[in-house]
Amino acid sequence: MATISSRELNQDIGAAKRAAAVAPVVVTDRGKPAFVLMTYEEYRRMSGDKAGPTMLDLLASEDAARIDIDFERPAQSGRDVTF
Repeated sequence: MATISSRELNQDIGAAKRAAAVAPVVVTDRGKPAFVLMTYEEYRRMSGDKAGPTMLDLLASEDAARIDIDFERPAQSGRDVTF
């Protein structure tokens, strides 16, 4: 696991992101660990996120053509609108 200072993070965020793509990166503040930079996928894995695929994930999949979504229109409120 890599460690960088807050100053290094501010000076070269690209290097920190490349390092975080390999493994989580500890960001220090005044020499003490303060934050961890990691990929979103790693965060979801570590947090035990079992939410399942998002709507975007489903629509991007090869099976998207078979997804049937039925949107119901709400009942009319009964108010007439005059222009």
